[in-house]
Amino acid sequence: MNGRGQDWWPNQLNLEILDQNARAVGPMGEEFDYAEAFESLDLDVVKADIEEVLTDSQEWWPADYGHYGPLMIRMAWHSAGSYRTGDGRGGAAGGRQRFAPLNSWPDNVNLDKARRLLWPVKEKYGQKLSWADLIVLTGNVAMESMGFETYGFAGGREDAYEPDKAVDWGPEEEWLGDERHDEEGNLDEPLGADHMGLIYVNPEGPRGEPNPREAADYIRQAFDRMAMNDEETAALIAGGHTFGKSHGAAPDEHLGADPEEAPIDLEGMGWENDFGSGKGDDTITSGIEGPWTQTPTMWDTTFIDNLLDHEWELEEGPGGAWQWTPKHEEIQDSVPGAHDSSEMVDPMMLTTDVALKKDPDYLEIIERFQENPDEFQEAFAKAWYKLIHRDMGPPVRFLGPEVPDEEMLWQDPVPDADYDLVDDAAVEELKQTLLDSELSRSQLAKTAWASASTYRDSDKRGGANGARLRLEPQRSWDVNEPEELATVLETLEGIQSAFNDSRSDDVRVSLADLIVLGGYAAVEQAAAAAGYDVELTFEPGRTDASQEQTDVESFQALKPQADGFRNYISDDAERSAEELLVDKAELLNLTTNEMTVLVAGMRELGANYQEADHGVFTDNPGTLSTDFFETLLDMEYEWEPVSDDEYEFELRNRETGDVEHETTRFDLVFGSNSRLRAIAEVYGAADGEAQFVQEFADAWTKVMRNDRFDLE
Repeated sequence: MNGRGQDWWPNQLNLEILDQNARAVGPMGEEFDYAEAFESLDLDVVKADIEEVLTDSQEWWPADYGHYGPLMIRMAWHSAGSYRTGDGRGGAAGGRQRFAPLNSWPDNVNLDKARRLLWPVKEKYGQKLSWADLIVLTGNVAMESMGFETYGFAGGREDAYEPDKAVDWGPEEEWLGDERHDEEGNLDEPLGADHMGLIYVNPEGPRGEPNPREAADYIRQAFDRMAMNDEETAALIAGGHTFGKSHGAAPDEHLGADPEEAPIDLEGMGWENDFGSGKGDDTITSGIEGPWTQTPTMWDTTFIDNLLDHEWELEEGPGGAWQWTPKHEEIQDSVPGAHDSSEMVDPMMLTTDVALKKDPDYLEIIERFQENPDEFQEAFAKAWYKLIHRDMGPPVRFLGPEVPDEEMLWQDPVPDADYDLVDDAAVEELKQTLLDSELSRSQLAKTAWASASTYRDSDKRGGANGARLRLEPQRSWDVNEPEELATVLETLEGIQSAFNDSRSDDVRVSLADLIVLGGYAAVEQAAAAAGYDVELTFEPGRTDASQEQTDVESFQALKPQADGFRNYISDDAERSAEELLVDKAELLNLTTNEMTVLVAGMRELGANYQEADHGVFTDNPGTLSTDFFETLLDMEYEWEPVSDDEYEFELRNRETGDVEHETTRFDLVFGSNSRLRAIAEVYGAADGEAQFVQEFADAWTKVMRNDRFDLE
């Protein structure tokens, strides 16, 4: 055993995922503006340079059919396709396919070669073109070079320089393991792939068993986890498999170590192949061998035609994997060899391809695509665009001349403001009106938190902009206390209406802005009650989305299992409260310090779920004191569990035995975890209150403006 903490104490709370938010990693200085650098590119010239690479076959890794396009499409697909809706993690952002574990996944075999082939382009453009953008753009250029009309491309993905430590890729300890399904085949949340090291599903079928009908169910589940419906799923599979071939010239026992374990002299290249030449016709990737179509470097409907118009029978390919071969002679030996066009080979299908033919819903879709090629083209173009941009957030973050004008529902659109924004005087007037209303500081703060804390930095979804707190599904989430929320919203809407009706000019306030402003007013007043003059900078500009602009099913993915900041945990939570708290903080892009002050501040404000007293160690709720820290650190008290799951605890006076407070694991972790206790001691000391109040105000402001990409 080495000396790393979590090797010695495997149940130790992992705070390293918050450390990622506290420091910049990589060589770019704070002054570097990637958006500005990217916008300086001539994208047409960049694309021409990429296209030149695609047809310049290299002896060290020769191109199938003289064209690297299919390889590059797979690279882009597998970069973006790691995205999952459950927590918004994964995806193309950061270009993290370059790092472990993604760079060494079995599903990513030989994609290291694709990136090395692209190095001349990356070298030429340097900081102006991130790997994250280059990988995705190359997928588009590859399709266009083979006759496909893409829907568009947006730049703006900055490079990361380390793996994302917050992503849970699954419980398995070996590649292609599967401990993530229950007996009915349901996939554990938030995972999106069926096996450790795969992007989606096993191409041989569930558990490696070639059952197309069952495979369809697994496909539907996996693609749903990345926000794709049946039509988008069928289009992606059929469209993607229009190009290129699969590689399984021999069993994978011929492959050497993956990139992370490969010898140093290979310079980060993995999967050294000792079968034949180790490349070209002897290549091994998935273990499945053969092309899908007779035209593997051309966009057409041949994949669908082959699948629907011919019968396919099961066989074990040369790589030892299950695949499907044409049953009749009509299309046997109909495809030119990838490296010798005089050698004719059979097309093949995967079990997951045949599944499209065996599932009645998928079958109906691909039959329609076959009859309407233009519809197929458009469906694939839009699904591909969604796939490669799903983790980028709203279109205001999209860069470049190829961004489509159309705004899609999956982008969570908000309307433009068709009115003038409130000025400082109006803001002060509204704050006073909010404080004079029947709403308490706790209600104002809790409502603002409920609105803004849906934000996920992983895929830039959620947040206060749009005021979707008033819409389904958010207004009905248990964590938001629907009955009380309805009352609060009614009051806020009344204030909004009265203000807007009173104006003789074009100045208006949105409900989204008013909700956030209410939280600001509550925090400022709570600080004043503690003797501190704190003024939060309010920046108007949020607008109110409509129910029609809100995909209810898609937004359900943002529903929290727990929100430790409000001391809420649902019955179906499967991890410890403290783990869920840290995970929520990471999605909010918080540091360990910011998480600490926000939990404490929410307790001081009395902003708990259902006004519970858990963790409210103060006689003056609504005042930003340090009572939370002082009580937590005071050795006059001891804590005793009062529930079998050790979630709730009582605070007892050691001398009298009297119960003085109640709390949960969300609170106790700040005294039990050594790192969190060290931070709590700073704020709980005699001179810590002023620092706590200011840092709480700063962290609060950060959460409220997380989604204000228009201000960047």
